[in-house]
This record gives sequence, C-alpha cells and structure tokens, in this order.
Amino acid sequence: MKAGIIGLGLMGGSLGLALKESSLFSLIVGDDSNPVHRRQAIYLGLVDECLDFKGILDCDVIFLCTPVDSIVEIIKNIKNLRDDQLVIDFGGVKKEIVKSIPQSLRNNFVSLHPMCGTENFGPKAAFKDLYKNQIMIFVDIAKSGQYQLNLAREICMKLGMNIIKMDSKDHDRHTAFISHMPHILSYALANAVLKQENPQDIVAIAGGGFKGMSRISKSSGVMWSAIAKQNKDNLLESIDTILDELCYAKKLIENNQFDELKDWMISANKLREIL
Repeated sequence: MKAGIIGLGLMGGSLGLALKESSLFSLIVGDDSNPVHRRQAIYLGLVDECLDFKGILDCDVIFLCTPVDSIVEIIKNIKNLRDDQLVIDFGGVKKEIVKSIPQSLRNNFVSLHPMCGTENFGPKAAFKDLYKNQIMIFVDIAKSGQYQLNLAREICMKLGMNIIKMDSKDHDRHTAFISHMPHILSYALANAVLKQENPQDIVAIAGGGFKGMSRISKSSGVMWSAIAKQNKDNLLESIDTILDELCYAKKLIENNQFDELKDWMISANKLREIL
C-alpha cells in the first residue's frame, strides 16, 4: 500500500516517521502548502517523496494533517475515490469536518483525533514516538465503511495507540474543556506576564509551575485560532466556566476567606483520582 500525508508539520511529519517503522506501507509520500516544509520533510526523511495534490489522491490511504479550516477546504477538492481508498483526517474539531464530507464519499472517510502533541510545530518538530501509547478518538464511526474502519484500526494499533469511540458532538464539547480552553488559558497567562513592566525579570525566576502552565502558549497560533473558530460555542462555554472559578477565587481572597479558599483548592485535588 501507498500512504499520502497532506500537512508535514509536527503531526504529519511524526506520522510519516511512525508509518515508516510500521512496515504497513511500501511508499510514504507527502504534500504541504509551504515549499520550505516540503524540502525539510524530504531532508529529514519524514516521507519518501513529495507529490502534488493529484498524486496524493492516488494513494491507498490519505491522511489530512493540516489545520482544521484547511481540512474542510481539502475535502471539497477530493473527488472520485476508489471503493477501497481510505481518507483519515486528524482534525481537533469535528463538527464542520464531518459535515463537509460528501455523502458519495462518506464510506471512504474515518475521522480520527490523536490526543497528543507538543508546543513545537513544523517538520523539524516531528519525532517517531509522538503517537505511541497515546489515545486516538474514532469519531462518528457508524458512517464509515467497514473496510476503512478495519484498516484505520490496524494502522492505529501499529502506531501503538489506544482507541476510544465518540460522536462528534460529545467530542467537540469534551475537547473544548480538556484541550482547547487550557490552550487559551496558557496564552492568557503568557500575555499577562509579557505585558508587565519587566517580563524578562519575571521569567528569570520562573519555576516548574509557570513553565508547565505556559508551555503550550508556544503552540501554533494558526492552528489554534482555527480550532477556536470551528469550536466557538463549546470554547466560550468552557471559558465562562473557568472565569466563574477565577472570579470565585478572587472573591474569597478579597474577603479574606482563606479557609474557604483552602477548601476550594482541596476540592480541585480530586482530579488526581481521575487522571
């Protein structure tokens, strides 16, 4: 089989490296809208060669690893697939993506979301173990062809991933709380510090707490603004929820209610029982 990867940044590049180790494919090709990324992908060995969009569409398995708004546009240009071809999108928001898939090609598509990543982006950020032991969410699987589902499962198992199933509505709401809102919070923390009089002096004394919470603020603004746009309503709900908690903590501090503040903090410790 031949695999084609559209989008050769962290996700697509790491996928190329992992697929090379899987021995599932005889050839792995790629494409990226950025010519520098294409050259880097070849130089770094992320794919065997780069082809144009038409060449990618000839592949047995096609992976869409671009920002979510680009995935919707790419799907609009996919026509006349063979019955045995598989198209997998890695989008972090699913509602608009699954809605954009034409009914005539629905069997060919399996919508996945790998719950992994780093704050780095671009081909140089790719590494082969990104997906290993991570969660892969299969979304709206009842609409996919059985052959395509079986092949997608086989690929994920070869990557060493743990599979869970979810519908697109639940997926988008849940990821707003555990992924999208935390990124917004991290960007807010970074911007708050950078707006202080001497941000370099503040960062110079930063310990693990600040570094941990601000790490993902270095993530791609292109990717995360597109996610915010497509998951707007769920993201706003999650932001309102965190604002309520921050306002409550602020009120307790203002009113010197430190016993209540302690109880509020202890209640958050229960998260350790779940994670």
